[in-house]
Amino acid sequence: MVVSAKERGMVAAVKERETVVALSSGHKMPAVGLGVWRMESPAIRGLIHSAIRAGYRHFDCAAHYKNEAEVGDALAEAFQTGLVKREDLFITTKLWNSDHGHVLEACKDSLKKLRLDYLDLYLIHFPVATKHTGVGTTASARGDDGVLDIDTNISLETTWHAMEDLLSMELVRSIGICNYGVTLTRDILAYAKIKPAVNQIETHPYFQRDSLVKFCQKHGICVTAHTPLGGSTANTELFGSVSCLDDPVIKSLAEKYGKTPAQLVLRWGHQRNTVVIPKTSKVERLAENFAVFDFDISGEDMEKIKALDRNYRTNQPAKFWGIDIYE
Repeated sequence: MVVSAKERGMVAAVKERETVVALSSGHKMPAVGLGVWRMESPAIRGLIHSAIRAGYRHFDCAAHYKNEAEVGDALAEAFQTGLVKREDLFITTKLWNSDHGHVLEACKDSLKKLRLDYLDLYLIHFPVATKHTGVGTTASARGDDGVLDIDTNISLETTWHAMEDLLSMELVRSIGICNYGVTLTRDILAYAKIKPAVNQIETHPYFQRDSLVKFCQKHGICVTAHTPLGGSTANTELFGSVSCLDDPVIKSLAEKYGKTPAQLVLRWGHQRNTVVIPKTSKVERLAENFAVFDFDISGEDMEKIKALDRNYRTNQPAKFWGIDIYE
């Protein structure tokens, strides 16, 4: 059977709709990415290169992860050896709290460390400005009382307009926010000249945040799910939280579909039209986490997962900051 060029094009278009998300900025973001939080420096090169070979084209970084330079070295080698082209990758990084008053300098610092000419996406990491500690140092300064030293002279509106300036300088292609709730997202839509392309938030079966997800999607803001597996080992160690991967319902449904609990949960996130950026420091997990495009969860089973919502946040920086910025 001969397949026409038109038919091949239609198949390719369907596949792309499944694997990428169109942003309001006009750019496209891969629907599954790899987060580099807590990746140890010696392992980064191997993990990044293995991820690229496994099909990943989206990497989620942050100044606060303190490994941008190592990621940059791995990317530069991948470009130099022909493993992948720069234009085929989608690279995200984030402005740390202490650099809200130094957006341009912080962005340039990240670009230098990542060895890139531009970012595909630059995000405000948290909706709070804190005492400046030096560009790129990403400290979380606290007062004598142990409470985060918040800078009340810098508004989120000021920070956002500085982010918008980066677009006209062609340092970034899209800009967005992280960890913004409904109220703050509503506010930014009121004062933004260019609305956020993305809101990256914690969301997983135990913390579904339907209202926020629906609000963002209604207003053309793509939702990216950080901690899409509920934190697993990392958040258990840091915050003492519990992952949804051990839930009996998740395990049962995973068995039904012949998938791992992680694959089921990531597919659930994908079917909610959110981008998912699972993190792993194990090469064998890379392919597993990327294999979410070859099955569909039924509507009935999506409802079973929906019923698991506990409004349970697993990533809670208040443990270290002495203040809950989500209140």
